[in-house]
Amino acid sequence: MNEAEQVNNINFTIDKSNLYREESITDLKVASIRKLIPIKPDGSEDEKRTIIFVGHTQLMSPEGPVPIHARLNAKNLDEAMNAFPQAMQQALAEMVEKIKQMQQQEKMQQKEDSRIIVPGR
Repeated sequence: MNEAEQVNNINFTIDKSNLYREESITDLKVASIRKLIPIKPDGSEDEKRTIIFVGHTQLMSPEGPVPIHARLNAKNLDEAMNAFPQAMQQALAEMVEKIKQMQQQEKMQQKEDSRIIVPGR
């Protein structure tokens, strides 16, 4: 499939059965919590579906800000705020582990790429 076909095959249809209104809550220091409220296509709240909370923060690194986000297991804002610290710690730990794995894979790839190939062997 060429690039033009790939662009033409992108599906931009809105999933009308999975709509959410978003509210943003922040302490202007560390925490940012997105509250995703399920709604119907007419904009009214969909009481049959569950509200979703997602926590966001960022850490500064020598290369710039590193975003961290995770879903918060909560039924209301108070529970979301209480769940925020542990969820961010867990997301950070997972990110660090993924970085370590990527570094190991890169080292292994460099070893394979640096092997000397002797013709005739």
